[in-house]
Amino acid sequence: MTQTERIWTSLLPADSTFDRARIAVSARDRHVTYADGTTRLCATSGLWNVPLGYGNAAVSEAVERATRDASYLSLFRAPHRLAADAADALVGLAGPKTYERVIFSTSGGAANDAMMKLVRQYGAVAGHARRTVVVGLTGSYHGTMYGSHALSGDALLQPLYALDRRGIRHIAHDDGGEQLELLLHREGDRVAAVVLEPVLGSGAVPLDPAFLRRLASLRDRYGFLIVADEVATGFGRTGPLFASEAWPVPPDVLVVSKALTNGATAAAALLVGPTVTRAFIRSRATFAHAETQAGTPVASAATLAVIDELERLPPLTIARLGDRLADLADALVRDGYAKRWSGRGCFIGIRLVNADGSDLTAEGIGDLVARIAGEGVLVHPGPSTIQLIPAYAFTAEELAVLDGAIRRGIDAWREDAA
Repeated sequence: MTQTERIWTSLLPADSTFDRARIAVSARDRHVTYADGTTRLCATSGLWNVPLGYGNAAVSEAVERATRDASYLSLFRAPHRLAADAADALVGLAGPKTYERVIFSTSGGAANDAMMKLVRQYGAVAGHARRTVVVGLTGSYHGTMYGSHALSGDALLQPLYALDRRGIRHIAHDDGGEQLELLLHREGDRVAAVVLEPVLGSGAVPLDPAFLRRLASLRDRYGFLIVADEVATGFGRTGPLFASEAWPVPPDVLVVSKALTNGATAAAALLVGPTVTRAFIRSRATFAHAETQAGTPVASAATLAVIDELERLPPLTIARLGDRLADLADALVRDGYAKRWSGRGCFIGIRLVNADGSDLTAEGIGDLVARIAGEGVLVHPGPSTIQLIPAYAFTAEELAVLDGAIRRGIDAWREDAA
């Protein structure tokens, strides 16, 4: 067994092997270098994690200082200063009128597990102990921890793992809220929360404004919480700092991760609104959740540095890149390389089909992504889509490289499929 085969690589068959061209050894700015000496342009922001580019100096320096000044401090039964500063900065960024408290976590999946516990306990402390059902969307992705895996609406072997989905429901997001209203009519007094990605991470599909308006109306009637899972969309990815800012009503809980530390260290957070925090305070309730590595000095320092860097970005940087991505996607559709595209800002999915009009399989998308990588660019696979999630400093020249690699990759893939 080779050294790299010791790694049980995520989301691939257990017998997968890798040549030197697929073993990353370093990353800088918007490029990743591999063991065979090749370098590829990364159009995925390192799985959404590095919108400021690999090796951002301000973040790296903040992390290095934290490892010297306080290599580890926990949040078990006491705070520490860096975590307090990071929590205050996050609330200031997202809006102190909307959020009051921060619960630190270590990943998007772990944070969604914590969120599900929080909304269920809120029901109990608010006098609604029957409210234990958490509603997600069909086709959504919230992680692969025990709870978040159950909540994810993609088919990800949930029955095989005997995940407990008795307290989970899934509804469509593209029917104007019809399924949601029907569900609430049947068991609205049992629904603790509805959890939404503003843009579905699996397919880069934005939520329909009509669905969101109906959701807001139904919350007034039934009293459930609204949770925005912005693990993928937070920190400017879709244009505004948080995509849920445009919703008719603000979320009661906001889940963030990925860009939170620009990939420098594992981190996530729940930003919790006054409805939830004040109910816990009134009842003097203890939230029974803790993670050893949550809110460490390193994670907190990286978070503070990311917020500073985002605030220094020139105005309209993200909006202009989003416009250029839309132009690129429009041209791919116009020139026959794609069927359509979806998404928002710097998070889009290019929809592709086989020659007979059928959707691409996961294997087909994997082959296409590999073809594009062979042309020198990394893109992200999705359901019958390739997803483009570039860092915010992407240049016009890099967009041209991206466009050319996609076209050549599709041409080569089609030629082999013919």
